[in-house]
Amino acid sequence: MNRHDWDGPAQWQRRSALAGLALAVSAPLLSLLPRPVGAQTGSALTELATLWRREGGVLLVRHAVTEAGLGDPPEFVLGQCRTQRNLSPEGQRASRAMGEWARAQGLKPDAVRTSQWCRCQDTARLAFGQYEDWPALNSTFAGQGNPAAQIQALRERLLAMPAGRTEVWVTHQVIMTALTGAYPEMGEGFWVDAQGRLRARARVAA
Repeated sequence: MNRHDWDGPAQWQRRSALAGLALAVSAPLLSLLPRPVGAQTGSALTELATLWRREGGVLLVRHAVTEAGLGDPPEFVLGQCRTQRNLSPEGQRASRAMGEWARAQGLKPDAVRTSQWCRCQDTARLAFGQYEDWPALNSTFAGQGNPAAQIQALRERLLAMPAGRTEVWVTHQVIMTALTGAYPEMGEGFWVDAQGRLRARARVAA
């Protein structure tokens, strides 16, 4: 028998103690990891729906889950979906689920605006049907667009919205983070008020 096959009671106790210590250290760290989609479908969605009904504002939505990749392929052309990173089947299901949730809650936006990227347009279409393109919501990733001018346009629109009006804006992580300072997962929605303050966040499970 190899000496490593059996270390004896003392070695076994030492290894058990080390394993327990590792578990004790890792448990708090695990609690800091992002919650799975399903963990965000309860109280967070209730809070978001309450704000939607009670006061005007905007539901900022990051496009749903896409095919693997970062940014877009080198041959990217605006308006040509085949050259872009598009929604995955999971993202398509999640987009439909978002719309089903809103309808089940009796929530209907006064307007749906979207980035001109196909993954944003598809998220909006599958969730809410009709939408209108708004270049201010376009991606500014990797030097694209005009970040300062686009964020200014969003802030001006928020301030100008009539009381009680609700809109859905489907956009990209870079835009949502620039406006709110928070990082959204794909398919996650941020409820923001007229000052662009993040009031609630939630994501509908596919």
